[in-house]
Parts: sequence; C-alpha cells; structure tokens
Amino acid sequence: MFGNSKEEDVRRSAVPSSGVVNSLVKGTAVGGKIKCDSDIRIDGVIKGDLVCAAKLIIGPTGVIEGNVICQSAVIEGRYKGNIRVAELLNLRETAVVEGEVTARSIQMQAGAVFNVICRMETGLATPAPKQPEKKSDKNDAKEPVAGGAAESNG
Repeated sequence: MFGNSKEEDVRRSAVPSSGVVNSLVKGTAVGGKIKCDSDIRIDGVIKGDLVCAAKLIIGPTGVIEGNVICQSAVIEGRYKGNIRVAELLNLRETAVVEGEVTARSIQMQAGAVFNVICRMETGLATPAPKQPEKKSDKNDAKEPVAGGAAESNG
C-alpha cells in the first residue's frame, strides 16, 4: 500500500521518454565520442564526449568524465566536465557533479554534491538527429555558409 518513494524515483529514472534506451552497463568502460538520438542510461564509465538528442541518465554506478550535450539529464552517479542541458537537470541524492553546468532548470535532492560553475539559460539548442547528407554535382550552386555568403569557384 505504501511504497518507498526513493525506490519509485530510481525506477522512474530508468524509464525512457522516447520508448528506446541505449544502455552502458556496470563493468563496461568506453572512451571517445558517443552520439545518440534516443535516451541513454550509463551505469558504466565514459571518458570522452557524449551528444544525446534525448534524455541522459547516469545511474548510481555510472561515471562520465568529459563534455556532454543533452536534452534532459538525471544524475545519480558521478559527472566531471562541461554539461549543457536544454531542459531539466535532475540531481539525485547520490549525485556528485564537478565542472561547468549550463541548463534551463535544475532540480536537486538533499545530499547531492554540486561543485560547479553554473549558468541558467533558456533556449539552449540540442543536437537534432542527423539527416543523410545530399551528394551534389560540382555544377550545383553552393550552400550559404556562416554569415549568409555563398562560396564561389571563381
């Protein structure tokens, strides 16, 4: 009849918002750059950069050291680096976060360690799923480049 709210919170953090979840399990370590379009749960170790177009969950045994860009995040484990969260950053009581944080909003439970430089910003861009690149002939007009100017071959 009465549930343990802490256990319910942990179970809810494991439920993917997009219906598909990538998972890095405890005992697994990865280095380098990772990009994903769906939710990802980390219970292992990542040393490198992560770009996630959806929700990032760092479980209680999870560790990330590197730069992260994501739509939303729940941290129960350890994070060290620069993280940009377009929406909500949720820090659970077991979270240890060091580095720089940029987020639209932050929710923090008592007990979380939060030793960061923090900026609150609205309208943060998150990576969109990558579209297949269109191949073009040399005779095609060039796409505009940053600043709106088109490249020319002459």
